[in-house]
Amino acid sequence: MNKLDSLRALMRSRDWDAVVLTGSDPHGSEYIPERYKQIRFLSGYGGEASGLVVTADEAGLWTDTRYLIEARHALEGSGITLHPQKRLGCEDLARWLGEQRDLTRIAVDALTTSAGFADALQQAVGEECEVVGVPELLAPLWPDCPELPQTPLFTVDSREGRRAKLDFLRDFCRTRHCDALLLGALDEVAWTLDVRASDIEYNPYVISYLLVSANEAVWYVLKDSVADPGSEDALERIAADGVRIEDYSAVLLLSEDLGGGGRLYCSPDSLNIALHEALHGAGVEMVAGESPVAAKKAVKTEDEIEALQRAHLLDGIAMEKFLFRLERELEAGRSVSEREAAILLGRLRGESEEYLSDSFETISAYGPSAALPHYVTPEEPAPRLRREGLYLCDSGGQYLCGTTDITRTVPLGACTLQEQEDYTLVLKGHIALASAVFPEGTPGCRIDALAREPLWKAHRNYGHGTGHGVGFLLGVHEGPQSIRQDLNPVALEPGMVVSCEPGIYREGQHGVRHENLLLCVQDGENDFGKWLRFETLTLCHFDVGALLPELLTQAEIRWLNAYQEKVFRTLSPYLSEEETRWLEKKTAALRD
Repeated sequence: MNKLDSLRALMRSRDWDAVVLTGSDPHGSEYIPERYKQIRFLSGYGGEASGLVVTADEAGLWTDTRYLIEARHALEGSGITLHPQKRLGCEDLARWLGEQRDLTRIAVDALTTSAGFADALQQAVGEECEVVGVPELLAPLWPDCPELPQTPLFTVDSREGRRAKLDFLRDFCRTRHCDALLLGALDEVAWTLDVRASDIEYNPYVISYLLVSANEAVWYVLKDSVADPGSEDALERIAADGVRIEDYSAVLLLSEDLGGGGRLYCSPDSLNIALHEALHGAGVEMVAGESPVAAKKAVKTEDEIEALQRAHLLDGIAMEKFLFRLERELEAGRSVSEREAAILLGRLRGESEEYLSDSFETISAYGPSAALPHYVTPEEPAPRLRREGLYLCDSGGQYLCGTTDITRTVPLGACTLQEQEDYTLVLKGHIALASAVFPEGTPGCRIDALAREPLWKAHRNYGHGTGHGVGFLLGVHEGPQSIRQDLNPVALEPGMVVSCEPGIYREGQHGVRHENLLLCVQDGENDFGKWLRFETLTLCHFDVGALLPELLTQAEIRWLNAYQEKVFRTLSPYLSEEETRWLEKKTAALRD
């Protein structure tokens, strides 16, 4: 009996007409520990931003356009239908269920389904259908489910400090007439307490919750029960700032820390059903709203910006050494696989004492592999690189001084005219956004088209967003700001960091993406208001070997020359003599 058949047998025994899995964890996270990778367990598909529905007769997986090609291959022969997701989250999944007939009972995992999504699902299916939350829903089918990870803690210094951040949250509570605030999002807990770990792969988070009231702060964390020797100093520092440490599981008894009731401010997106029901049953009045932490931490301080500049210096050194080494290996006729290239880049990043880990799994993709925007590089047999066509590498690092994210598409030899056109058009889109000037108060959705216009004019496009926020030694994906076509009203502000990553993908042929991280900064004030622009943080040259210069305007050539010159001037002092000569050629100015 396969896993879907086993699940359907469980459904029949429990009188469930459908099961819904959201691909998240108890904290509403994008990247999740192995314990909660339920969709991968059932379907074999492991991409993010997905949802799975299983009924008696059908099974469907919803995921967005970044993962469609990968998901199509993973689901082949599984009996699961792939549904392209038009909106963020699982709205399309809920709408599909609402259109089904004869559904009277839908089960969701109470730990990995947010209260917000459960409400949206209930509205979609109507009152005649019951949505029930079942903790550890797949436990009968998954007896060897992994345990939650626990890794050593360490603290980071910030200009504000823990006490000031806790006071900020207390002030926020008072304005909302609430007795306390609960943080469930892992990046928000990490930011508030200035604490990091590696409980989540690639993300320096601690699996925990934080309750902040007028008189105290309570941190519900696994580390208290384990007392990891590597965490003692961090725990002492946090406790010294007035934070009481309780076991992670005690969050279900949170009402006792509120005195048996009270008004609690919380985000429904990071509050799972099990916790919601425990609080509701204890008489806690929950006030739902967006967390104030997301907007606060998105605007980087002067100290953080200075540290991020160093992180990108270190990352740029590693990237240039990597691209130099890769080119020399191929020129010497040595065989290099996609996986071996990714390992080499990770090893070069690791030469810095400030490097902690990659910030996500490196996408090392050659030729047709690069047509999958979130390609997972196989271990064996990994495709081999050849001295022709395009190689795409999307990667990033977690450093003590910040988080990086960069994509470079490089020609390994002769390229077709179509590859050259795509390469050049994507670079034109990148330059258009990176050099944008826009009025204060502009949300990212209003400038997304700048990066797409050169592609649209050639009747080409890409299905993912153009830019996402990036945390400071936190998640490589951070809100609330974004640059994408979805109508996100959050305005870009000075101090925010966003990616700029337009692309073109041709299934079975090639993919192109050029990505830098940009810092939003002020650009003056006049009678028409205040103005903003971007400064590029990323330091790594664009390889002009695949460029069609005749497609660039004079302004675009000047931008590219200035950027290339900055890369050479900044990084060359840290490179060997041979690497410096190589980079000088790579960054030679184009004629405008």
